[in-house]
Amino acid sequence: MAGRQPDRRAYWRARWRHSIMGRILSGYAEVELMRRSMAFATLGLVTLIPLLILVAAVDPFSPRGFGQWIADGMGLPESTAAPLVRVFRTPHGIAKQTGALSLTLLVVFGLTFVAEVQIGYEEIWRLPARSLLRFWHRSWRLVVWLAALTGYASFEVASGRLLQHGTFASAVRIFIFVTAGLLFFWWGQYFLLAGRVEWSRLLPGAIATVAGLSGLRAFSSLVFDPMIASGAEADGAVGVVLVVVSWLIGVGFVIYGGSLVGRCYHEHRSARE
Repeated sequence: MAGRQPDRRAYWRARWRHSIMGRILSGYAEVELMRRSMAFATLGLVTLIPLLILVAAVDPFSPRGFGQWIADGMGLPESTAAPLVRVFRTPHGIAKQTGALSLTLLVVFGLTFVAEVQIGYEEIWRLPARSLLRFWHRSWRLVVWLAALTGYASFEVASGRLLQHGTFASAVRIFIFVTAGLLFFWWGQYFLLAGRVEWSRLLPGAIATVAGLSGLRAFSSLVFDPMIASGAEADGAVGVVLVVVSWLIGVGFVIYGGSLVGRCYHEHRSARE
C-alpha cells in the first residue's frame, strides 16, 4: 500500500495537469497573463485612447465625447458618466484643428497597440515570431484590425444610444452586444494570426472572450460605479483615470484569457480524441 501511494499521487497530478483548468493555470504562468494585461492597459491608455478620443469627437452618436464611450463599455449609468465626460472632455472643433501629421502619429501609436495584441495572440497559440521584414510587409493587417476595432466600439456606443429604453430594446442591445463581440473577436484572432490557426479552433476563445466581457461589464456596474464617484471626489481626475486603468487591465485580461481558454479547450479535446 505504501508503494502505491506515490503512484496514485502522480496519477492525480497528471490528471490535473491534463484537465482544462490545469492547462489554463499552466498557460496563465506561461504567457504571463497578468503582466501582459497590464501592458495592454498601459499601451491602451497611452497609444490607443488619444486616437479614439479624436474619433469619438466626430461620432454623431456620442455627443459627450470619449467619456461616453468608456461609460458605455463599463456599463455605467448617465449619472456616473459625468466624471468620465469631464476628464475626457474634447475641445470643440478638435477634429478640424488636427493636422495630417498629428493624425498620422495617432494612427502609428494605435498600430503599436495592435501589434502588442498580435504578439500576445501569437504567444498564446505558440506560433513563431515574425521577422521584422515580414512584420512590416504584413502591417496592413494592423491597420485593418485597428479600423475594425474603432468601428466595433463606435457601433456598440450607437446601439446603446438608440436602444436605451424598454425591455425589448434592452434585449435587442444584449443580442447585438453578444453577436457583434463574437464576430469581432472570432475574426480578430484569425486575422491577426494571418490564418495560421483554423476558424474552428478560435471559436471557443471568442465565446469565452464575450462571456468574460459580459461578466466584466456586470462587475464594473457594481464595483467601478461607486469607485468613480468616490475617486472623482477624493482625487479628482487622477482618481477617475486610475479606475479606467483598472478597467483596461480587466479588458486585457479577458481578451488574452479568452484566447488562452480557447487554446486549452482545443488541446484538451485533441488529447481526449
